[in-house]
Amino acid sequence: MISVAEALDRLFSLASPLDVEEVPLRNAGGRVLARPVEAQRDQPPFAASAMDGYGVAEAAPGQRFSVIGEAAAGRAFTGSVGGGEAVRIFTGAPIPDGVKTVVIQEDVDRDGDVITITERLGPGDNIRPYGNDFRKGLRIDAPRVLGPQDIALLAAMNIANVPVTRRPKVAIISTGDELVMPGEDPGPDQIIASNTFGLYVLMQQLGADPRLLPIARDTEASLRTIFGMVDDADLVVTIGGASVGDHDLVANVAADMGLQSAFHKVAMRPGKPLMSGRFGKAMMVGLPGNPVSAMVCGHVFLAPVIRAMLGLGAAAAPRETLRLAAPIGENGPREHYMRARLCREGVTVFDRQDSALLSVLGSADALAVRPPHDPARAAGDEIEVIRL
Repeated sequence: MISVAEALDRLFSLASPLDVEEVPLRNAGGRVLARPVEAQRDQPPFAASAMDGYGVAEAAPGQRFSVIGEAAAGRAFTGSVGGGEAVRIFTGAPIPDGVKTVVIQEDVDRDGDVITITERLGPGDNIRPYGNDFRKGLRIDAPRVLGPQDIALLAAMNIANVPVTRRPKVAIISTGDELVMPGEDPGPDQIIASNTFGLYVLMQQLGADPRLLPIARDTEASLRTIFGMVDDADLVVTIGGASVGDHDLVANVAADMGLQSAFHKVAMRPGKPLMSGRFGKAMMVGLPGNPVSAMVCGHVFLAPVIRAMLGLGAAAAPRETLRLAAPIGENGPREHYMRARLCREGVTVFDRQDSALLSVLGSADALAVRPPHDPARAAGDEIEVIRL
């Protein structure tokens, strides 16, 4: 068996960043910017009014001005404003020649086409300078996951098409005679394929393009048929059949079909039977079949692999150090990823850690990470956690 850290290193050696594609700006949200982009214009491209009011050359209480025109967003006043003159101006409108300050409409009294500045006159010129937000050539560096604020900025920069990393195509294969799909009627010896769908959503949330292949039955013929449907996947994820039982056929069938193995078995719990390698043009990761084991391995191994494929770097799942809210016993010889709940007092590790208990995983929002042979811990001791 190899350690979790070594397993991750071997996975990263198989997970190269994917190629770049351009997508319309409206489709770039949540995607990974693949190369830097630069603003194509200044923002704002002209000095603009920050308020609704009147543009004048100078302002003081008691001054009177004749209103000679109007400026609105998208409709500039094309003349020049001289002494004793004012232009009615609205937020976002270009500042006309001669205007040095915008008096907000609440600080004037208007009678026909004449305004008088009142004693309420406030400070400031209420003008947004040319290029005040950013100038042409402003650079957004890559890689980065593009959120709503980024998309708004790219739009203002006049970027219509965005270079992003292609989404990894992930083929997910569940194996086992005991499995049926949700909504089907299971036989007396069957269960519902559950972790398949949890991993599918995890892949989606990470920015991959997952697809579910049919359930492979516990025969070499069935496995070969389903493996033949992998097509153009960048990553093949199998669930179950990776152990050493008489019905665990994935490793042998995959090897017969050309799998170049990277490792098999990791010193962790849950998740010991993990395997990986190169399967044709795709990377392959074989997960254990126990529901919690598969989902834990999804967070510990698959999530970093997807991020690496997206060009976000080769790094383990982020950890943070918190304090235990209650004591826990000593750990065994393998690194243990224990379902836990975060609370005001710190981290509460659940008593029940059986790898078949999805209900416990559903109540967890973190994995508490225990090193091999970690001694018993008291409330208040520090522990590393991975947020789910």
